[in-house]
Amino acid sequence: MSRHRLWIDGQWRESSRTHTIKSPFTGRVVSVAEEADDALMERALAAARAAQTRFRMTSRYMRSRLLAAMAHQIGERRAQFVAAIVDEAGKPTSLADAEVSRAITTFTVASEEAKRYGGEVFPVDVDTTGRAYDTGVTLLYPRGPVLAITPFNFPLNLVAHKVAPALAIGAPVLVKPAPQTPGATRLLAEVFEACANEVADDRESIPLAALQTISAPNEVTARAIKDPRVAILSFTGSASVGWMLQSQARGKRTVLELGGNAGVIVHADADLPRAAARVAFGAFAYSGQVCISVQNVWVEASVEDAFRGFLLEEVRKVKSGDPRQDGVIVGPLIDGRAAERVLGWIDEAQKAGASVLTGGKRDGNVVQPTVIDRPPESLNVVREEVFGPVVNLFGYRELGEAIEAANRSRFGLQAGIFTDSLRVARRACEELEVGGILVNEVPTYRADHMAYGGVKESGLGREGVRYAMVEYSEQKTIVSYRG
Repeated sequence: MSRHRLWIDGQWRESSRTHTIKSPFTGRVVSVAEEADDALMERALAAARAAQTRFRMTSRYMRSRLLAAMAHQIGERRAQFVAAIVDEAGKPTSLADAEVSRAITTFTVASEEAKRYGGEVFPVDVDTTGRAYDTGVTLLYPRGPVLAITPFNFPLNLVAHKVAPALAIGAPVLVKPAPQTPGATRLLAEVFEACANEVADDRESIPLAALQTISAPNEVTARAIKDPRVAILSFTGSASVGWMLQSQARGKRTVLELGGNAGVIVHADADLPRAAARVAFGAFAYSGQVCISVQNVWVEASVEDAFRGFLLEEVRKVKSGDPRQDGVIVGPLIDGRAAERVLGWIDEAQKAGASVLTGGKRDGNVVQPTVIDRPPESLNVVREEVFGPVVNLFGYRELGEAIEAANRSRFGLQAGIFTDSLRVARRACEELEVGGILVNEVPTYRADHMAYGGVKESGLGREGVRYAMVEYSEQKTIVSYRG
């Protein structure tokens, strides 16, 4: 059984407060996590503030070397990261392994972006008032310490998407991992410690307080959110919690990634078998516990029956159960309460007259892949984020109907459309109210270097390595008079 100590001010620390983590699949205790109290949180905040100036002054060369070394060592310790993710999150092994690969990419991209981070040059003499001035520059500087609050579903890569950009620009980062899954964060801190020592030379070194881990109860975390020494709050999680935290983080730059109920449109000219296969994967991989998991699918009426048949055929191929077994992509939900909620929403849909075409059953915390036909739009299973292995099917006769239905959601993270028509794809891209649109792909896809974030209640700001680096930075404009 692992014990997750806290990495604070360059040392591994224990606390009088701990909590246990249980496997979502077996229910057995798999690890124990230390929890920071007020005194340890104060030490972490003071250390981050003290490290700020020194870390900002480290060379891009040094920060790039650190990030590249971290990418390499994550690969070297792949088996440990996979085991922690499977044990604590219940994520199927193949998907946990893919998450580790993505984290390696995230740190590798950050290593390259660290070399390019700086600013841009712009002309000043574009009108008569500017003729006496030299060319101007805008320079980027880290705003200050980042407080990163991360969710359980990607306990390594969503941490990486906050840590790597911060380290790339020279901003200290304090990571508060989800209480269910702190293991990957502890391993990442071990990687950071080793790599910071590895890359140090006679000219400069990385301050060990540049990264700290602060597993903590909500009341202790709230102190850090309000503390003036924290410049940036970066949060990934539920909309209700995210917007509440933003209201507490007055005066700070806030980046929120808050999930959604991602929609897919399948037009009549689409490759239906491929669309069905991608929807099945996008809806059910990791039991739908992905903020861009496919939830609502609108199919053009003329091909609705055919698509339904293809989708049900694909669902029959989906393997559920023990996340450690080969081929399983639907493992347990994170806990029994989550499983009860999902089953309750499915039952609510049935009582409202919708047809459950397959699934709708539970074995422990594993909910079987569920397809619901035409549930009323007012139900939780349609309008809220299910965060479970459930997909809803609807028909439409004209493209505008599907677009309008998708836009009625209060969320707007990503959406997908399957079509062979450039005109149809272009209209969807122009009219869908979301932060990202995938053409002939499900919205569950994310490349780790792309801009990523939502509109409406799905969030604020953008992640993706370079885009997060800008979010964490302050621009300073410099113009010189030449006479």
